[in-house]
Amino acid sequence: MIAIVLDDLGIDKRRGRRAIELPAAVTLAFLPYATDLDEQTALARQRGHELLVHVPMQPHGHNSDPGPNVLDIQLGAAEVRRRIDWNLKQFEGYVGVNNHMGSLFTESDEGMRLVAEEMGARGLLFLDSLTSARSVGEATALGLGVPTTRRDVFLDNTDTAAEVEYRLAQTERIARETGSAIAIGHPRDATLNVLEEWIPKARAAGFVLVPLTAVVEARAAPGVRQARR
Repeated sequence: MIAIVLDDLGIDKRRGRRAIELPAAVTLAFLPYATDLDEQTALARQRGHELLVHVPMQPHGHNSDPGPNVLDIQLGAAEVRRRIDWNLKQFEGYVGVNNHMGSLFTESDEGMRLVAEEMGARGLLFLDSLTSARSVGEATALGLGVPTTRRDVFLDNTDTAAEVEYRLAQTERIARETGSAIAIGHPRDATLNVLEEWIPKARAAGFVLVPLTAVVEARAAPGVRQARR
């Protein structure tokens, strides 16, 4: 089974609409500071998509701006919780969250404990986008009994059709070898063009495209996670 997650949605409404027009099994992650979120997310839900809140978290360095109400390691616990609450109140009907940027914040044991506690209290899952190889996000959530997993492949670190095609082939290989794969991409023309062509071909080849929760549940089955290590 393969789960495709498209994140950074909400800002570019034209490309966002193209993402919503993809098959319902594609999971969509919306930035909480985008405008017209109620309208955009309502349409996505009507089309059958699972939704995530794409929560901004602090990256390494100062050249990237994750956006307002970012989760920052310099903040106290009360302020981190307040910002999580703000991010989760911007639209409804989501199954969980994944991190937007966050290469620094997801390395923080204390920061990710706060995130996992808030997810657990709300019955939400956490998808670790794995923007850092040193992320403790998945492990922390697992330790607190929060439904979680991590992505396997980034589809479009390079914004070309050739890169997306290569990464989708990698995704297929992981799914064949381990039983499941999660690939994260973005609402860019090259990515959307390739996905529109790839999805029917992948299904014809026997791959099952599923919402994110299906992979989270499958990987939580006894013995499955250990096999992935």
